[in-house]
Amino acid sequence: MTSPYFLETGTGVVTRKRSKVLKAELGLTGARSSEAKETSKRRGKDEDETLSGQDRFSSADAQKDPAAADPARHSQASASRSSSAGGTSAKDRRRRGGVRPEYEPAGGPGRGDAKRDRWEPAGWQKQLENIREMRKGKDAPVDLMGAEKCFDDQASPKVMRYQVLISLMLSSQTKDQVTSAAMTKLRDHGLSVESILKTDEGTLGELIYPVGFYKTKVKYIKQTTEILQNQYDGDIPDNVADLIRLPGIGPKMAHLIMNIAWQKVSGIGVDTHVHRIANRLGWVKKDTKTPEETRVALEDWLPRDLWSEINWLLVGFGQQVCLPIKPLCSDCLNKDSCPYANSNKKKRSHEPPSKDPYS
Repeated sequence: MTSPYFLETGTGVVTRKRSKVLKAELGLTGARSSEAKETSKRRGKDEDETLSGQDRFSSADAQKDPAAADPARHSQASASRSSSAGGTSAKDRRRRGGVRPEYEPAGGPGRGDAKRDRWEPAGWQKQLENIREMRKGKDAPVDLMGAEKCFDDQASPKVMRYQVLISLMLSSQTKDQVTSAAMTKLRDHGLSVESILKTDEGTLGELIYPVGFYKTKVKYIKQTTEILQNQYDGDIPDNVADLIRLPGIGPKMAHLIMNIAWQKVSGIGVDTHVHRIANRLGWVKKDTKTPEETRVALEDWLPRDLWSEINWLLVGFGQQVCLPIKPLCSDCLNKDSCPYANSNKKKRSHEPPSKDPYS
């Protein structure tokens, strides 16, 4: 039997008293080890806090003396600056995450530069200048007998506006010469709301004949005049929305009425001349099929201060030069820039020569 007083170890036999001493020493060593670990943790935490504080004030320290603040970091930053064209350290680039500042356009988010994005035909200013030059004589039918020449300028403003409306109703599908003659007969008869309400349809038809669709226009004139008397105190509406509700009044007439009768520009008056010329010159982004489509297309890019002038310019130009059939392209100042004129030139160049020398 082994006495409990003795303990057998790898190095020999140790008495019970010595064992107690060893245990005490081991416990002290463990305590010291734990204390050392705690001290190490506290030191690491203090260093982290110190580094964090340095980061917070790195900008100020760098301005005073970056090399004195941290020589090692200063040398690394210098190396990074020497290898970077932009002069930014790798650490700073990581912090910023590669994000580049972006700025919204002045028009707001997603709107962009409206003026830059808006389509407009190439060379239109020069073409317009050429048309003005060709129209400077002001001797086209629209200049002499258009709606602006058909009303009595001595009449009261209310009667004058009514006469402008009637002249534009008559002008649809009618040459200016015929419209002017009909307006002369109407004014001699008495052209006011009161006098037309007293005139029977038969007499009215005789007065406006031979304007296009004169029988239909007689009905429109009578119906519209009654509406003006009952709803507008004998005057005409002062806005496009109410004008186009009147029988026989479309968008083209409404915008021209607003311009001539009320001196307000509400839109472009597009008739067959304006519609034809805008398509021939390429003043529409894509070919349009109706005058109303042309109006929308022109108003999308043409400066508003030209809206009032453009109808008068193009109507007279269409009456004298840019004719519906056999336009006088050879006399036109825009013959070199007009897509229609150039396409006709190509067609003629590909036509076979005539066999008859006298044809």
